[in-house]
Amino acid sequence: MRDLNKILTKLNSVCTQINNNMNYEKPEFDSRKVSKNDLFVAIKGTVSDGHSFIPKAIELGAKVIVCEELPENLDKNVNYIQVTSSSEALGIIAADYFDNPSEKLKLIGITGTNGKTTIATSLYNLTKAMGYKVGLISTINILINDKSITATHTTPDQITINKYLNEMAIEGCEYCFIEVSSHSTVQNRIFGLYFSGGIFTNITHDNLDFHKTFKEYIKDKQRFFELLPKDAFALTNIDDKNGNIIVQNTKAKKYTYSLKSISDFKSRILESHFDSTLITINDNELWTSFIGNFNAYNLLAVYACAVLTGLDSQDVLREISILKPVEGRFETIKSTDGISAIVDYAHTPDAVKNVLTTINEILDGAGQLITVVGTGGDRDTTKRPEMASIAVELSNKVILTSDNPRTEDPEKILDDMQTGVRIDQKRKVLIITNRAEAIRTACMMAMPGDVILVAGKGHEKYQEVNGVRHHFDDKEIIEEKFKNK
Repeated sequence: MRDLNKILTKLNSVCTQINNNMNYEKPEFDSRKVSKNDLFVAIKGTVSDGHSFIPKAIELGAKVIVCEELPENLDKNVNYIQVTSSSEALGIIAADYFDNPSEKLKLIGITGTNGKTTIATSLYNLTKAMGYKVGLISTINILINDKSITATHTTPDQITINKYLNEMAIEGCEYCFIEVSSHSTVQNRIFGLYFSGGIFTNITHDNLDFHKTFKEYIKDKQRFFELLPKDAFALTNIDDKNGNIIVQNTKAKKYTYSLKSISDFKSRILESHFDSTLITINDNELWTSFIGNFNAYNLLAVYACAVLTGLDSQDVLREISILKPVEGRFETIKSTDGISAIVDYAHTPDAVKNVLTTINEILDGAGQLITVVGTGGDRDTTKRPEMASIAVELSNKVILTSDNPRTEDPEKILDDMQTGVRIDQKRKVLIITNRAEAIRTACMMAMPGDVILVAGKGHEKYQEVNGVRHHFDDKEIIEEKFKNK
């Protein structure tokens, strides 16, 4: 049993109705998971309001209710705590329930529109290779040393995060790297965690279905850095025009990284190929199997973070030179007749532009670039025409297709994308709704020396149609087609 009294003052409560002792078994915010003597936190969500499920939670045995609005009829056998923010309260309660595990680790958060997964995963691989026990919470999976757990969200809920951080602490992990999505910041999923550092990658057009305006999106990214303690570090990409704005209100010590400006950590690309890149990091030259300008930023952030956490700079450089790219991030597949296919998770206008620009720079006119791209359903619709426009502008041929249509009509999504294609560009565009058929068509169209980019899904092994996930793997389809070409 846990005693809520010891953290009551941290909950910013406005009213309490205490009828008996405050001991409880475990916290829950999903009323369906409540059992006898549990604590239920009623959270107002985007789809449903947890306050509606307070009676159900009490029926299932909840003895403590934490809420923003007290019910009209109070049960005399239940304790009620009214707070200004239920989601913040859940963060504090969850951290306390698991004995504040974030304080036992060097917890580093990575936020930004692009690059989060690559940086977090690369930091995990680097520190693990250097002999440390380490954890990872990312879009792809959750790792506790060698134990792998499938991820369902970029950043999990408050209880799940603290549960896994506690497992990491028990397993002796010294580090944990976590992707911090802007959704998670708004919904206070990281509230109550103690971070040793934070990294900002960039901010571009994305998630405006959730944040409504770009100004709000920036504000939500800022909030993560405002939560950092003063003994943490805040590492920001100052080549992004909002890089300094994002960290302007942080109490943490600020550091900068850049490819173009004077900064604490600096990198430059010397040579680029489809299988390797020669870069400098703080005047040290090294070859890496990571490709592209965007990955130079990612590796620089990895280096800077590792050094800021106290690792030896030369050891870090050595490990960076042998790091392998993250699955589904500029992952290259070659056919026996000299065609290259690249699978990349790029699903924002900026990410698609970065990948296509990199491919064109390496191709240098020596082959055709065929792009297969779509956009997800039930998400920001304003980026659809922009994604198509960028793809057509920077490719020789484009096949517009489905991504994860979710509950939307795939044809409607493609209609939205086509509004970004000018009349004089339509001759270089094909519309193939079936994604597998679109990929196969691109493979058939390609000639030796050409490059195919399949963008949008990257590491994902499913396609979500009408709310159901079906097995689907871009890489699998390419390999099968190349084998039978």
